[in-house]
Amino acid sequence: MKFNLQVICQCVKVDILTFMSERGKVICAWSQAPSRHFAAENQAFYCDEIRALAKEGAEVIFLPELFLWDYFPQEEHPKHLDLAIRIDGPEVEAVKKVAKSEQIIVCLPIFEKRAQGVYHNSCLVIDEKGELLDVYRKMHIPDDPGFYEKYYFTPGDLGWKVVPTSKLKLGVMICWDQWFPEAARLTAMAGADCLYYPTAIGWDDREPESIKDDQLQSWMVMLRSHSVANGCYTVAVNRSGQEGNLRFWGHSLAVNPAGRVINSTSLEVQRQMFELDLDAIEVQRRAWPFFRDRRVDAYQDLTRIWR
Repeated sequence: MKFNLQVICQCVKVDILTFMSERGKVICAWSQAPSRHFAAENQAFYCDEIRALAKEGAEVIFLPELFLWDYFPQEEHPKHLDLAIRIDGPEVEAVKKVAKSEQIIVCLPIFEKRAQGVYHNSCLVIDEKGELLDVYRKMHIPDDPGFYEKYYFTPGDLGWKVVPTSKLKLGVMICWDQWFPEAARLTAMAGADCLYYPTAIGWDDREPESIKDDQLQSWMVMLRSHSVANGCYTVAVNRSGQEGNLRFWGHSLAVNPAGRVINSTSLEVQRQMFELDLDAIEVQRRAWPFFRDRRVDAYQDLTRIWR
């Protein structure tokens, strides 16, 4: 027999949170905007966005994938490798200073130059003291028309990352990682309160109109399913605007542990504030105990190559 903890508590008029220590709420925000086409202009714009959102009360800010540049993987050309920056470079230092001055946690996606000829699609987590907490390097690298990322990015070698900040535990992944439930599950199992995906996804003008809504809906359903299956929050922050043949579809969204969209955007420029109630994670996982019922003895074939 299965019991629903929420229903039981309602029947006996007991607040479910009396069964646990309260973790509180975190005020988060994102900024979704088209590229300004030059790294310096994009950096200035997003630093202003960080300052503005901090003044509105945001404690954590999420940014889109590769936001400093136009989405250069639309083509394969060695000149774009010159765009890569180092983790200790001036671009990152500038954001660290803003994070410290505004006392806000910043999730900073970058095109990382690791060594000569070695580049990653990475995301840094910078705390409210302006210090680098950790780095995630994108694990799944796509290679599709208009998304020639294998030409530029070495697959990540740091594994699935959960970054403990002062506000919440962030499970950082990037864009193409969104389509792999194994990645979401492993990151959630490592303790993530929120799965965060900086993203660059959109419609190719050369594709038929008839499939475009299906693509968008599939993406949103996939993100919601990560929250349902893992009982945690999911946040995806996408690019917007037209770049070459790609129309980035925006629609950044935040999903609660029950799979409900608690905030979302449209195609256009939008900044959004939203709240994550960390106690809702425990409530959801007690009501739907998927982690408890996993059959870890029966999943060996997940590590096999497709056959």
